[in-house]
Amino acid sequence: MSLLYYVTYCVILSYTFLLFQFSIIMIFLKEVVIMKMDDTIFLFLCTLLVWIMTPGLSLFYGGLVQSKNVLNTVMQSMAAMVIVTFTWVVLGFSLSFGTGNALIGNFDLIGLQHVGFAVNDQLSPHIPFALFMLFQMMFCTIAVSILSGSIAERMKFFPFIIFIFLWVILIYSPVAHWVWGGGWIQQLGALDYAGGTVVHITSGLSGLILAIMIGNGKKIEKIQPPNLLITLIGGILVWIGWYGFNTGSAYTLNDVALTSFVNTIIAASGGAFSWLVVEYCITKKLSLLGLLSGVLAGLVAITPAAGYVSYFSAYIISITGGIVCYLVINVIKVKYKYNDTLDAFGIHGAGGIVGAILTGVFQSHYVNNDVSNGLIYTGDVHSILIQILAVVVVLCYTIVLTWIIGKILQKIMPIATTEEEDKAGLDQLVHGEKAYFYGELNKLNKRY
Repeated sequence: MSLLYYVTYCVILSYTFLLFQFSIIMIFLKEVVIMKMDDTIFLFLCTLLVWIMTPGLSLFYGGLVQSKNVLNTVMQSMAAMVIVTFTWVVLGFSLSFGTGNALIGNFDLIGLQHVGFAVNDQLSPHIPFALFMLFQMMFCTIAVSILSGSIAERMKFFPFIIFIFLWVILIYSPVAHWVWGGGWIQQLGALDYAGGTVVHITSGLSGLILAIMIGNGKKIEKIQPPNLLITLIGGILVWIGWYGFNTGSAYTLNDVALTSFVNTIIAASGGAFSWLVVEYCITKKLSLLGLLSGVLAGLVAITPAAGYVSYFSAYIISITGGIVCYLVINVIKVKYKYNDTLDAFGIHGAGGIVGAILTGVFQSHYVNNDVSNGLIYTGDVHSILIQILAVVVVLCYTIVLTWIIGKILQKIMPIATTEEEDKAGLDQLVHGEKAYFYGELNKLNKRY
């Protein structure tokens, strides 16, 4: 009897303690956190998908460069993850999304202060603020990875690392604040659903300016991609990750998120279709690299508009993006001979500009209640003029700041690779590694 009494007493005591803990947790959730679990899980998965884009893009680029520079090219993208995380945690997130003023955020969130499980009424009303921070950090990371494509095989590794740190603070964070953090572009009413301006225009244009600064006096040559299968794998990973990139920008699992998901699928095919049509008309060939480039062009073009336009409008935008990007890479680049190694500007910069401007043409109140109807519905050019103004200001700001950062780095240290490095390759000289063995294994096995 005493044993039964003791067991009963322990059970009742434990149950009471659990009820007490549950009550405390519920009070905390009610007063501090108004979180929707489905939205949180949704954005968590989208964040992981966007994370995949960076290693995917590193493989995409790695298959396009000379075999002696593969590891260096991959390292530029992977190092971006490390440097961006540090910069974003210490200062970048606060400058981007701190309350501040119309030009820049304040230091309230420096070192991720006040960033935790609780929601933020303005920025993340349904999800933990820390998860919102991570999702945005993935955007910054992929932007730096995109930028690296313009200077692949041409820029020394350590100056590039320093450039990343300065670029996040001086270029990406202010523009992110203007567009998403309550800055002047957002107040003006210009739209950028998932980063056409913030991510693609800034990274593509910065890459172009840096490539031009580095390419002065260097031989510009067209190199045949040595391993398109690696590029294919990387392109598939980027393609998959883009669904999280666009869909997650709704920050909640609703009709806008579904619309952006469908539009992203449509745009990938639309961009590839138009690119291949133009390519066949000019070259009478249909290339795998052309298909993948078209997919990326379509995805970039729809990014600023994914949650604001109808399905058919998404197809028109992506088709336009594919055509424009092809012409920029194969006509304008050839004519002016600028050294955009892997066409980061040709795809991301040009595609971002096309998408940002066409957003003002096709934006629909029927698709998204938070936006007004665009040019094709009203005949009013106001919406497109706002988009053009935002694009022009971001273009000018990015050009000037990138040039200043590049000039400062050039004064401190050489940033362009030397003739010796170009000849021998950066993998062995910089990293002490090789991506390929060139028959050494066969020699060891004494088969030949």
